[in-house]
Amino acid sequence: MEYNDFFTPEEKEQLFSLYRKLLQLSGDTLRKGDCRKLKNHLINSIQSNRIQRDIFGLNPVIKDMQTAVIVAEEIGMSRASILGLMLHDSVHYGNYTAEDMAQSYGEDVAGIIRGLIRVNELYAKSPSIESENFRNLLLSFAEDMRVIFIMIANRVNVMRQIKDAENDEARRKVANEAAYLYAPLAHKLGLYKLKSELEDLSLKYTEHDVYYHIKDKLNETKASRDRYIAAFIAPVQKKLEDAGLHFHIKGRTKSIHSIYQKMKKQKCPFENVYDLFAIRIILDSPLEKEKLECWQAYSIVTDMYQPNPKRLRDWLSVPKSNGYESLHITVMGPEGKWVEVQIRTERMDEIAERGLAAHWRYKGIKGENGLDEWLTSVREALESSDTDLEAMDRFKMDLYEDEVFVFTPKGDLFKLGKGATVLDFAFHIHTKLGCRCIGAKVNGRNVQLKQVLQSGDQVEIMTSNTQTPKQDWLNIVTTSKARTKIRQALKEMASKQTAFARETLERKFKNRKIEYDDAVMMRLIKRMGFKVATEFYQAVADETLDANDIIDRYVEAQKRENDQHDEIQYRSAESYNLPILHDEETGSKEDVLVIDQNLKGIDFKLARCCNPIYGDEVFGFVSVTGGIKIHRCDCPNAAELHSRFGYRIVKARWAGKSEGTQYPITLRVVGHDDIGIVTNITSIISKETGITLRSIGIDSHDGLFSGTLTVMVGDTGHLEALIKKLRTVKGVKQVSRN
Repeated sequence: MEYNDFFTPEEKEQLFSLYRKLLQLSGDTLRKGDCRKLKNHLINSIQSNRIQRDIFGLNPVIKDMQTAVIVAEEIGMSRASILGLMLHDSVHYGNYTAEDMAQSYGEDVAGIIRGLIRVNELYAKSPSIESENFRNLLLSFAEDMRVIFIMIANRVNVMRQIKDAENDEARRKVANEAAYLYAPLAHKLGLYKLKSELEDLSLKYTEHDVYYHIKDKLNETKASRDRYIAAFIAPVQKKLEDAGLHFHIKGRTKSIHSIYQKMKKQKCPFENVYDLFAIRIILDSPLEKEKLECWQAYSIVTDMYQPNPKRLRDWLSVPKSNGYESLHITVMGPEGKWVEVQIRTERMDEIAERGLAAHWRYKGIKGENGLDEWLTSVREALESSDTDLEAMDRFKMDLYEDEVFVFTPKGDLFKLGKGATVLDFAFHIHTKLGCRCIGAKVNGRNVQLKQVLQSGDQVEIMTSNTQTPKQDWLNIVTTSKARTKIRQALKEMASKQTAFARETLERKFKNRKIEYDDAVMMRLIKRMGFKVATEFYQAVADETLDANDIIDRYVEAQKRENDQHDEIQYRSAESYNLPILHDEETGSKEDVLVIDQNLKGIDFKLARCCNPIYGDEVFGFVSVTGGIKIHRCDCPNAAELHSRFGYRIVKARWAGKSEGTQYPITLRVVGHDDIGIVTNITSIISKETGITLRSIGIDSHDGLFSGTLTVMVGDTGHLEALIKKLRTVKGVKQVSRN
């Protein structure tokens, strides 16, 4: 394509006009030979027929030059930004490399070109630009802050040029991006004029009728509105000067976008918008007189104009949590029109404007503290009159060194910690996806689970229905979320495998018509060296142990045990008859119990609900008949007695042991249904000195017996020793005191 064929006659006129303007704006920062080299590079790129017009049919060279004018005129950036902007398409379409540009113009120009190309690659992934993560990724990708300024300027330029575009869908997409992404960034960076223009144009393209309705209303009253603001300010200015205050006043009409937001919020027509006019009185006050002079100005304004008390906002006495300080009042001006007046000092205005309480933050748009502080520092450098713009050109970003942002194929954006792997990302999206993950496609290339992700990667997780979590996955992941989910999945798998292995064994026992005995199996598991049954069943599930071999070993173990007890014929525990036992003579004296304030010899009875014995921690309860009943502190009724009748509770403690005194205690024993076990129990009791078996009741059900034994014991020491011995009896599962 010939150079002349690339431009229409109108575009040629624009080209020379823009070229002259750019030279005027940035000529003093350009180096010798820059213009000549730039012209040659652009001509070669155009003739290669690679540089294409965009979706709106805009000429890329003209568009870049228009953007460069905004960058130079509105933002004040210089050589590197302008050259990088003008040349990035040539590198993007492969006519030159960034290294070529570095040799011709310097590394700072090449850095901006790389940043612009990286950002353009993000858009190719169709991201959800409404996501706050995308804003953060955009900033981390750009690295050089000048890239962000260029992108804001480019979006302003595109929005200006597409007013007559036929592709309404593409125009709406561009307009939405301007509202969600670029306008807040422009405001934060102090580019108020560009921010308002982005918002207004976005409204124009997305809400056409609303925009022109408000615009027509404003146009109808522009001259009278300007006169009105001047008339409102004049008397206020005179009164403030007479009071000896140092100040300046700003008067303005709100932007179309701002008026529309008010109409939506207040659910009212244009005519009823309260704050159509806004006046800001900024006082030059010493710190110690700030509040005094602000209230003085407030008094002057409200003496002249009737205030609306419902519209007073006093952030002077109690500043907002973000540090914002100001007085906001709405007063009835001439002709019965409402005017908002903001009163603050230079210091307060600087704080509000420089980001601590910037408009876009205190109206509810959230941002990360680190990002806000960094953008504010950039903004301060940009606005400072003594800042070297060449130094500004070297601003770099290091905010997101601990984070990576990655895309799904649909354009959804996720934030992960630096060092996160494919497996981390899979578990971050969903546990099931992580458990079935076998790898991923990162930027179209197949990678393994352990692949470390980089910001901007587009990741498509690949799964298999046969995949299950592995123990070594814990060494692959770096995020605590993934690690927790893997451990949980492994635990659930082990539980399922244990249950499956147990069912498999029991089914094989049934097929071979062998009776399955838990006790025999547990003894076999211990002899095989397993500390817990779950490890044994896991080995069966993993096929480390053969089920048939285990059954053979079980049969041998059961045969050995039966051979040792051949002489014992199996009978149910229910057939056990307690031999007639004779009560032993017990001492006539009773154990000594001290009640309340060291009182001895008081009549008392031991409560039947808990049968306390010597050694138990006890308390006394005064009954309605006047006697005292002694309860164990862990008696089932203790809590209710204390809560309902706390005034009838008295202290009690054992103070002395009388020789021969015994107490009836009921024990509950659960075990395998075998008369031999009961015989062993009664044998142990009969051999214990100082303990007598009074009665025994046996109930058998489903291969288990439940026995209730009443024994006479002297104290808790003998009782605990007995319970320990009974628990060692083969076949006994549980021993407890009633």
